Amino acid sequence: MPTTDAEIERVRELVAAIPPGRVATYGDIAAAAGLSTPRTVGWIMRTDSADLPWHRVLRADGTPASHLVQRQLRRLAEEGCPIRGDRVDLAAARHRFDC
Repeated sequence: MPTTDAEIERVRELVAAIPPGRVATYGDIAAAAGLSTPRTVGWIMRTDSADLPWHRVLRADGTPASHLVQRQLRRLAEEGCPIRGDRVDLAAARHRFDC
């Protein structure tokens, strides 16, 4: 089933709502948007996130995308996000959506 424009806009709204110093996982966003899989969020982020705080979206284990590790962790650290080694401390930094 193709992704609708409404689903894309909902994911964009959710990503834009993540405050500085906080993060969400692809799965968190998928659940809040009512999507069946986090992969849809990943696809949307790859194709339509240039104007969004993309660096605040992580894998379920708190790690960034492998091709963005240094850049993403640096941006998160600049925002005061708690980082332990190569991952974000999700227990401390996870944003909860009000949906």
